[in-house]
Amino acid sequence: MSTWKEKYIAYTATERDGRLPVLDGARALFVLIVGSFHIWQQSWLTPVLSIGGWRQSLDPLLRSGYMWVDAMLMLSGFLLYLPYAAAAEDGKPMPRILPFYKKRILRIVPSYYLCVLVMLVFVALPQGKYDTDGSLNAWHMGRDLLAHATFTHTLFPFSYTGSPLNGALWTLGVEMQFYLIFPFLGRMFRRWPLAVYLGMLAAAIGYKSWVRVQPDTTLLFNQLPAQLECYANGMLAAGIYTALKRRMKQDRWTEALFTALLVLCLWGAWQLVLGQAGSSGYDNIRLGQMDRRFALSGLCALLLLGLLFGARPLRLLMGNRVTAFLSAVSFQFYMWHQVFAVQLKEWHIPVSQFESPWSAGDRSWQILFTAMCYGGALLISALVTYAFERPIARHFSRKRAGSAAKKHK
Repeated sequence: MSTWKEKYIAYTATERDGRLPVLDGARALFVLIVGSFHIWQQSWLTPVLSIGGWRQSLDPLLRSGYMWVDAMLMLSGFLLYLPYAAAAEDGKPMPRILPFYKKRILRIVPSYYLCVLVMLVFVALPQGKYDTDGSLNAWHMGRDLLAHATFTHTLFPFSYTGSPLNGALWTLGVEMQFYLIFPFLGRMFRRWPLAVYLGMLAAAIGYKSWVRVQPDTTLLFNQLPAQLECYANGMLAAGIYTALKRRMKQDRWTEALFTALLVLCLWGAWQLVLGQAGSSGYDNIRLGQMDRRFALSGLCALLLLGLLFGARPLRLLMGNRVTAFLSAVSFQFYMWHQVFAVQLKEWHIPVSQFESPWSAGDRSWQILFTAMCYGGALLISALVTYAFERPIARHFSRKRAGSAAKKHK
């Protein structure tokens, strides 16, 4: 029989059942910070951490919470490239292209289309968001739906900043655009990692230099070329992780070293948060995020390495059943949390004696509203994940297995 210590060591292993459990916690944390920013925009509730005589307002983290989308995209790059890095280390063939596209489409498209449909039928149309002079403007609605259906909505003002469907969906547009080129980029990265990494950084730097001199950066600062450095840092970190896992002895010394790296990265990320939170004016905020994107995504990539190889209690904190659940519903949470918060506010839920309780400082309303936003968004996310997303995935998985079995008969 295994002792509790053996169970603890097995449960806090860097890899478990072919997975990297600490990445569940990382994904959940990044999405939670972004979600907290959007909910804070509606509630204006700013908690303060207090431990003994030490107090720290979370205002800087909430005020700059949008920055952590860059960390989410870095994590995406890490996970996408991980199979390529493992194949390179083991001398195996690279993952096939067609199954990659099928998997990504199955993962994203059904839930994404469901969100667009729900927003159209229950929000945009009833509230007359596409109306012109009191009647539905079919052209405005049609072009917005077409842009969203093709994941090109980030490229047009009417479907990026002007769409009533769901502002948070811009990230899915960037992701799908990156998925389109990734199988080819991944193959190049495996063969010439340093050259491709530097090339991705050069493309991002060149694009950002062009954006800086444009009169209006609203549509430009979050486009795919500006995000290439986030993906590049994630891909590089995946390659480093795979190489270290096979060559480095994991002991107390390495755990201490990577824990120190994690602490240093957290400190560096907090400095970036403070700098970004101090930005004022929309243009300065956009440019500030763009300028800090490489540093934040790079620090978060190193933070992943710190978690993967760091102290076991940290692995337990970030890789457990709770973080596994939060990670599983994080995709849906990201899509639904903002629109849910906005609709609660539109419906005046919860009720307050003030017309604008967020600006009046009605703390009871702020606390209850915030709790309802998190609770409701998590409930919606769990329902859509386990009643819609997962059943669809299982259906197509069984269908693929059946087709494969027929081919081998």
